[in-house]
Amino acid sequence: MTERPTVLVVAAALVDSAGRVLLARRPPGKAMAGLWEFPGGKVEPSESPEHALARELREELSIEINPADLEPIIFASHAYDAFHLLMPVFGCRRWSGALTPREGQEIAWSTAAQLTDYAMPPADVPLIPALRAYMAKAAPST
Repeated sequence: MTERPTVLVVAAALVDSAGRVLLARRPPGKAMAGLWEFPGGKVEPSESPEHALARELREELSIEINPADLEPIIFASHAYDAFHLLMPVFGCRRWSGALTPREGQEIAWSTAAQLTDYAMPPADVPLIPALRAYMAKAAPST
């Protein structure tokens, strides 16, 4: 068995009022360019996953979330060639600001049925059933 460093990243299933989830396409020049993923990024040593996700969404998409609004959905544990990915995935139905990609990525809103139409990194594909279940849940009343 080959030892690989473990990389902790966090991702968000941003679900809009129509029940669609946001996907971001990795831009050219990045690892796994062209694949669609859930927005997020690396957790810094001094951050909780929830605060890292708030920071990443601010940096990547210009939106603000309250970490208290995040709902744990599932996590991925996947061995890539160079590292082992550990990725908690949180659902979020509330954010503020105009969603604006800031890192050259394309974005798309996907229905639950369309999720398998998007080419995704290997770690993301097994998450689809849990994400579909989260998307099907009624949004909490405000």
